[in-house]
Amino acid sequence: MIELLKRHGVAVLVLLILGIGGCATPPSGGGGASNPIGPDKVVYHLNAGLEQATNGLRNVRNHLEVNPKAQIVVVAHAQGVDYLMKDKKDANGNPFEVSVQELKEQGVRFDVCLITLRNRKLNKNQFIEEATFVPSGVAEIARLQQREGYAYLRP
Repeated sequence: MIELLKRHGVAVLVLLILGIGGCATPPSGGGGASNPIGPDKVVYHLNAGLEQATNGLRNVRNHLEVNPKAQIVVVAHAQGVDYLMKDKKDANGNPFEVSVQELKEQGVRFDVCLITLRNRKLNKNQFIEEATFVPSGVAEIARLQQREGYAYLRP
């Protein structure tokens, strides 16, 4: 380093100072958080019933509040599919269908596992129209993570 400074003097010193200054630049957006560069790609995993669905839908709404361009897929299997069934309500008596419709309008996709339907002897007509169906919920989560680059979140 000293030899480099002797040869190139002030030019190297200026570059070093600029480089260090660039590292100290605070992120934009204030509050220590940086603005999203592009849309997040996130898969939310629901498999534990209505309470988890309530929490998960709240998480999705919060996510979209700070990044409206986020690409979100909610994948449900086992007891996680229940909130997408017709006439299901949260603990306060609010129909899940209303929340799902609002989120669907913002681009959220709601996937239901067909293996769960088979194992629980359910059929597609028991579900709200916003639900889409995938052969396997866990396989879809893995596909989205590995092949599509989605981050995994489980409320």
